[in-house]
Amino acid sequence: MESCCGIYYLLGSEISAVSGYFAHLRSLMNPLVNFSFFPKITNRRLKQLADYFSDYSQIGAAEFSDLVQAGWEDGVAHEFVSWRENFPAEKAAVILEQEGIWPVSIDEPAYPVLLKQISDPPYTIFVRGTLPDESCPSLGVVGTRRISPYGAAACAAIVPPLAKSGMIIVSGLALGLDGLAHEETLKVGGITVAVLGGGIDRNTLYPASHRSLSERIIASGGAIVSEYPPGFKPTPYTFPARNRIIAGLTLGTLVIEAPEGSGALITARMALDYNREVLAVPHPIGVINGEGNNRLIKQGARLVSEASDVLETLNIAIVFEKRPNEAIQSELPPDQSAIYQILSSEAKTIDRIAADSGRPGNEVSSALSMLEIKGLAKGIGNASYIKV
Repeated sequence: MESCCGIYYLLGSEISAVSGYFAHLRSLMNPLVNFSFFPKITNRRLKQLADYFSDYSQIGAAEFSDLVQAGWEDGVAHEFVSWRENFPAEKAAVILEQEGIWPVSIDEPAYPVLLKQISDPPYTIFVRGTLPDESCPSLGVVGTRRISPYGAAACAAIVPPLAKSGMIIVSGLALGLDGLAHEETLKVGGITVAVLGGGIDRNTLYPASHRSLSERIIASGGAIVSEYPPGFKPTPYTFPARNRIIAGLTLGTLVIEAPEGSGALITARMALDYNREVLAVPHPIGVINGEGNNRLIKQGARLVSEASDVLETLNIAIVFEKRPNEAIQSELPPDQSAIYQILSSEAKTIDRIAADSGRPGNEVSSALSMLEIKGLAKGIGNASYIKV
């Protein structure tokens, strides 16, 4: 069994142990797991049952009258009783075994402690792969699906050092920023967890274009997680629900790029509700994709321009190996390189840099922001910058 920061994942020699686990799954099936397969189940309805019964084990034998007294609507209670007759626990166990999915219910020791602490935790989560050791710090990284070059560069500058240091990166596997956060983590051998708004079985996993990425996440020691059972297709309502799990699994949520109305801002709001840290990368004024970030910072989110800002906010003591500036300079895109060559130890305003470079002010401002994130420039106030 291999490990990374106390995170264990399965190797081929341990497949027999896994098979043994599934062989006993039918007899060990938690009633909360089976209830999760009911098409009309919701977290609210499960909570009603949890509040009504004194023990989770009693839920499996809930009758129509129990369901109604717990608060369920008559029609839904009738549907459930009928459904249960045709969907025994053994059937759920077979589906999970076929897909290699591990169910973890809230009353079990393996259930993540951080997630259990939020106000509305899922009663069961379904896992492919391995949940990370909670002694390792975790960070939610979210952003828009329509990621810009600025957002991509910010992600590439901030996420890899954190992942390489042992921090678990949690995101939503969506197109755009989420997928990039997972990719940047895997590039440096880090561990990442993807939380989905639908089933995590291979046929249902969404988006389909990220199925290969999901397999690499699992193979690298991470996990794919959802509160929805195999076969459940995501809806517009399940993605916001998914976001609470990202916020709940982590010490803080970093928003890298988010326009107003972005789902990433929902995750940030939930993190705040759960008394977790909210962090945001600043964006140039007037750039639509960064308006949500700038508003978060105005409202008190921690401004993040480099990986060490995240560690400081979360009170984590990790010292990064600093790359020489020369190595970073050699990788600069042309627009940033042109601006960097103009900078010096003498403070220069954005207007002056724009005049010297012959580039528009908004382009200069964007390039300077990225140079600052990379540690090559420093803003000293009054829209002035120096070379670092």
